[in-house]
Amino acid sequence: MKNSHSANSQKFNGNSELRDDTDLQFGWFEWLLALGMALTWGSSFLLIDIIIHDAPTTFVPFGRSLFGMIALLFVPGSTQKTAREHLPRLLILGLIWMAMPFILFPLAEKTVASSIAGMMNGALPIVVALVTAIWVRKVPSTQRIIAVLVGFVGIVLIAAPSIREGSSADAKGMLFLILAVLCYAVGLNIARPLQAIYSPATLMLRVVGISTLISAPLGINAMRSTNFTIEMIAATIFLGALGSGFAFLLFGTLLKRTGPVRAMIPTYFTPVVGTILGVFFNDEKILFLSMLGMLVVIFGAWLTSRPEKMVDKEN
Repeated sequence: MKNSHSANSQKFNGNSELRDDTDLQFGWFEWLLALGMALTWGSSFLLIDIIIHDAPTTFVPFGRSLFGMIALLFVPGSTQKTAREHLPRLLILGLIWMAMPFILFPLAEKTVASSIAGMMNGALPIVVALVTAIWVRKVPSTQRIIAVLVGFVGIVLIAAPSIREGSSADAKGMLFLILAVLCYAVGLNIARPLQAIYSPATLMLRVVGISTLISAPLGINAMRSTNFTIEMIAATIFLGALGSGFAFLLFGTLLKRTGPVRAMIPTYFTPVVGTILGVFFNDEKILFLSMLGMLVVIFGAWLTSRPEKMVDKEN
């Protein structure tokens, strides 16, 4: 039985790494997954700001990984056993896909305005498209490239007003953001073969569990200088359980169904969610340019949602 499992692993491994897309139409279920991810990831910047006000940045990856792991333990099927042969890949994923970006974003937000951080995170589809094209050795279709660029233009329009009003970013903060985005792009391509074998809940629990172990030494040490306010504790639980547990479970499901490029559609909407949260919590105003950007983002997301096979047939 074990040999059969290994044989299937190798079979799926090859298929997963050679393709950057699936033939599945992006339907209502995929849009619901994208909406859930956009809401949780879009609020993450606000939650991180709340946490690092009372805790060192090194506490963030440990806190969100820990509560993400606890949340996933309650998901049926998440505790399914994994093959020992996949442990090296899981260890790499725990480091690159979660632990590293979980610390890089808080470090960046120390010196980078939230609008710029949101815009950089929204650029993830472009980075994923480029990394995946190199990974699978396949140039994306012209329409896929146009769709990704349209979405990015919308993100720039959303962030432009706040940047114009004096928001700032230093070189170190921008470097942290670029590295975080690259980690996500590389990580999801490393995860593809395992997603053909395990359920999203099983895979994500292992990855976030490893991230918890990796970030524990610095995180536990940071707790000594942490001010445990109600707001900080609530933000950590919410960011971990929903942002690192629930959202990554949805992301794993979407990634398995649609492929890496289209699984990044929710990141188009993270600046939109951030802008709306800014209105409610920071008394910010939504300017016309930002509203126009939201419409462009929606159009770009729709273009990106179309499978490559459909695009090829129409061309």
